[in-house]
Amino acid sequence: MSKGKFIVFEGIDGAGKTTHVELLANNLRALGREVSLSAEPTSLESGKAIRRALSGAEKKTECQMAAMFVLDRIAHNTDSEIGIETLTERGTDVISDRYYYSSLAYQGAATDYGWVKAMNVGSPEIRRPDLCIYLDLLPEQSLERISRGRESVEIYENLEKLTLTRNTFLSVIEDLRADGESIYIVDANRTPEQISDDIFNIVKKHLD
Repeated sequence: MSKGKFIVFEGIDGAGKTTHVELLANNLRALGREVSLSAEPTSLESGKAIRRALSGAEKKTECQMAAMFVLDRIAHNTDSEIGIETLTERGTDVISDRYYYSSLAYQGAATDYGWVKAMNVGSPEIRRPDLCIYLDLLPEQSLERISRGRESVEIYENLEKLTLTRNTFLSVIEDLRADGESIYIVDANRTPEQISDDIFNIVKKHLD
């Protein structure tokens, strides 16, 4: 049995990651593949602590946030039941909504990029994905989307931060592509059907 693929979706808030994680999962299952959906922060205790900090309920520095994400990411990889390694070894494809690209874009911009990168890509217990799909959306488009029907927003959801984050994401992509990672930028300001078709065509090139 061949190992499953590890696929990551990234993008600033409102780009449609949740929608396209699910659409890709449906397309892969239609091919007869086993698929497990994942997200960061995880549902593990380490992820719950991050969610409390993101909501503003617990104050953390950016350096603390970066370290918390590394701990959660290691758990995401190594958990004996829902870990990326456990599932892919069984032949299951794992699709994750966010991964270390987000740490590099958020905490990497606010602290020291080299330090955040070293903790993540340098960790023997943090796997590099088989491919990453970056859903690209302008900050103004993002803010308009996430404000629909929302009673509150998270600490990173304002125009200035979204602009900085998008610019940093694009720099992160350039940096990690130079390291040999397979990262694709997909225009997210189109219909879901157009975006989904593009994503599926990209992913099929990486299947065994």
